[in-house]
Amino acid sequence: MSPSPPVSLALTALHIPHRVFVHPGPVNSLEQAAAERGQTPEQVVRSLLFRLEEGRYVMVLAAGPAQISWAALRAHLGVSRLTTADRDEVVAVTGYPIGAVAPFGMTTPMPVLVDVSVAEQTEVSIGSGVRGTTVILSTADLLKGLGNAPVVALRKESAD
Repeated sequence: MSPSPPVSLALTALHIPHRVFVHPGPVNSLEQAAAERGQTPEQVVRSLLFRLEEGRYVMVLAAGPAQISWAALRAHLGVSRLTTADRDEVVAVTGYPIGAVAPFGMTTPMPVLVDVSVAEQTEVSIGSGVRGTTVILSTADLLKGLGNAPVVALRKESAD
């Protein structure tokens, strides 16, 4: 049996119940990932990394296909400018490859914001730190593990 992925180890250390799911092959879409996990696309949580300024980041958790409103995010953070982190930054800052990022066990601590789209779910899956593998847990346990991470309305509305 392969060793536990880093996010599973971090959740275990926090006493957060979860299960690890390994995909049978390459994952090519959000819909495929959700179907193989027995979930809807909205239950697949994406961990998005934003750079506020040099060396300062924030992670936003969004449910499945939900898009984040840049205006709402900037307003919540009280900043006029932010950018998405590039592939190299994601690995350097989180320790995880794109597609396996999660807010637990990262190499660089940072604030985490949870979009309400995540809180609307009962069960979710998050990155495990290893591509092709995910961690599934209840939304209540996700929020418990995140401690004081604020749940905020950041979802992009159609008129946004």
